[in-house]
Parts: sequence; C-alpha cells; structure tokens
Amino acid sequence: MEFSSKLIEKAVNEIAQLPGIGKRSALRLVLHLLKQPKEQTTFLSQALVQMREDIKYCEQCHNISDSAVCEICANKNRDHQLVCVVEDIRDVMAIENTGQYKGVYHVLGGKISPIDGVGPSQLKITTLVEKVKQAKVSEIIFALSSTMEGDTTNFYIYKQIADSGILMSTIARGIAVGDELEYADEVTLGRSILHRVPFEKSFKNN
Repeated sequence: MEFSSKLIEKAVNEIAQLPGIGKRSALRLVLHLLKQPKEQTTFLSQALVQMREDIKYCEQCHNISDSAVCEICANKNRDHQLVCVVEDIRDVMAIENTGQYKGVYHVLGGKISPIDGVGPSQLKITTLVEKVKQAKVSEIIFALSSTMEGDTTNFYIYKQIADSGILMSTIARGIAVGDELEYADEVTLGRSILHRVPFEKSFKNN
C-alpha cells in the first residue's frame, strides 16, 4: 500500500496493530479522523493516554478499575463470599449485563495454555487460593469458557483448593463447548449462572 504522506502511513501502521483491523480498515479510520474537527482527535488521543497512565487493577479481584478497589468489590450490597472466577474484564461485563449475579469476581487474567506459554504462575491463582485459606469465600463459581484451556484452568484451581471444603460449582452447559463467555447471549448466560452445577459433577461426567 502506497501512501502520499509519511504521517498518514505512520498512523495507519499503528492502528493496524489493533486486533481485527487490517491496513485498509486502518486507512479508513485515519481518513475519517482527518475529516473530523481537530478537537475530536485530541479528545481521542487524550482519552487513550489517560487510560494507559491512570488505569488500575482492583487489589481485591484484579478487575480493571479507576481506583484501588473496583466498584463491584466496594459495593456492600454484593455477596462477598460468593466468588465468580473469570478470565478477564470482558467476562465480568458479560455476566454483569445479565443482572442475575450478585456476588463478586476474581479475574485470572487469562487461562492456562502451555501452547501459548501461559502457565499457572502467570495467572492470578495464588491470591484466589489465599482468599479461600483465609475463609473469605463460601462458594466459588467457575465461569471460564468451555474450551480445553478453560477446563484445564478450572481443574488446576480445583486441585489447589479441593481440601478446603468450600462449595465449588461451574456454570451450566447452556454455553456451548468451545464458546467464549463474552459472546454468549445474556439470557443464556444468566440461566447458566443461576442453574450452576457442582464442579465435581461436571468433570466426572466428561
């Protein structure tokens, strides 16, 4: 792709690094920005810079937050002994949109995936185990996607805390095997949480 401007080329190359955006899509976005008032581009760039500089991770659940403790963990009306284990913020948003869940979360930051070089030590598993040891949890809901990596992560955590005696459950398989949680419709996801099943039953039946 030939560019008449090095500035345009540089902007296109940077935007094209975003997932799902090729150079042609990046060029359309750049040309769109050029047609807008300069203030709009300034607002966009400032928002991105501020996000990178000021974003925090909740010290209790590791969710992305504007403060040291996220709004969900700070909410006294939530059931803080009911912990839903998810991969990342997209899953938190998907479950929150159902309006069916009133507990808190624990965001792992990924799934165990040896092929991608992701092991247990690179995830927020240790802090979850500590919560259990400190008797801060009465039930854990495994809500990772129904993939091999998700199931492996669930089972690894289960083995770490199996002796704790706390209730462990997993979302019902209304979510198809192989599906990512964030793409499930709200009704299906909400029902999967409400009709969760004991975790031991889920893997013994496989």
